Amino acid sequence: MALQRQEGPEGAARKEALSVSAAMALAKGALEGVTVRLVGEVSELSAKPGYKAVYFTVKDASASLPCMMWNNRYQAAGVELRVGALVELSGRFTLYAAKGRMNFDVFSVALAGEGNLRLQVANLARKLAAEGLTDEARKRPLPAYPQVIGLVTSPRGAAVHDVLRTLRRHYPLARVALAGVPVEGAGAPAALIEGMQRVVMDGAEVVLLVRGGGSFEDLMPFNDEGLARAIAAMPVPVVTGIGHEPDTSIADMVSDHRASTPTAAASAAVPDVRALAGELGARAHALASTVGRRLERTRLMLERLAMRPLFAEPERLLASDAQTLDDLSARLAQALPDALAADRRELDALRGALVRLLPGAIAPHARRASDA
Repeated sequence: MALQRQEGPEGAARKEALSVSAAMALAKGALEGVTVRLVGEVSELSAKPGYKAVYFTVKDASASLPCMMWNNRYQAAGVELRVGALVELSGRFTLYAAKGRMNFDVFSVALAGEGNLRLQVANLARKLAAEGLTDEARKRPLPAYPQVIGLVTSPRGAAVHDVLRTLRRHYPLARVALAGVPVEGAGAPAALIEGMQRVVMDGAEVVLLVRGGGSFEDLMPFNDEGLARAIAAMPVPVVTGIGHEPDTSIADMVSDHRASTPTAAASAAVPDVRALAGELGARAHALASTVGRRLERTRLMLERLAMRPLFAEPERLLASDAQTLDDLSARLAQALPDALAADRRELDALRGALVRLLPGAIAPHARRASDA
């Protein structure tokens, strides 16, 4: 394709006009040999079963770009595209001259910004779940009436005041062991772990790990693997109240009880003293009723026993036995002399018989016995 320089009226250099095909070929040659990295938001997505490629569109505030990624590359990337996700792409442009269209042939894709952080958190959640750290069966019950409550949070901000106010209102009987630590920044996970250990050494029977709301990046310290493992290894239950209702962190997944807010965490960790007083009153009333019923049953039973002859006239029960005893005593007193007299007569008869049989031998004995 020849190009000829022509002078215009003003002497400026001009090029010969190109055909559409030539212009597209020029653009194709200039673009398709260059690998480009770009960032954009997924605005359209088509990933149907049976397709050999995934088709999607990325955009920013002022432009959009159709993209295509072969399935083998997409599966290898380990990223699940969704509309609205911010992604970083690597690839090259492809031009289709016949239709005047340009696509972006994607070599690799990764979530960008918050999306990348969310992917890291999701991968960690799967890892900890595979180890059983998020299983409900592993989690410990909260103490019914804790005497010391550990509170680990920032010493500034609304969260610490909300928690302390809730604890004072619901359960003023407990002592609060407070560890004020940073809850944002690179050093926050280590500080949170140290704070939990500190309040446990101070006698805490349950630990509240809380912070107020913030962006996803602000809450990232609570998605730290080391913190998650420290929570699971705590010798006492840990209650988390991190951010607001929609926020769920790795710390929430591993903790023994997850509450939606710091205030809700405080309420979950302790009984309500007013409800407790009402329950104690109800139990005292029930106990008094039970004791009263038992006393009444015992009284009625004693009254029935008192009406029986044994208790009403005990001498009547003994009268017949006393008469029998008297009769037996009289009979014994009468029978004993008669029996002795009969025995003496029999003995005398035996002695006489012996004298007759053995007069010489028995006579002295008989005389001594007679003398006796």
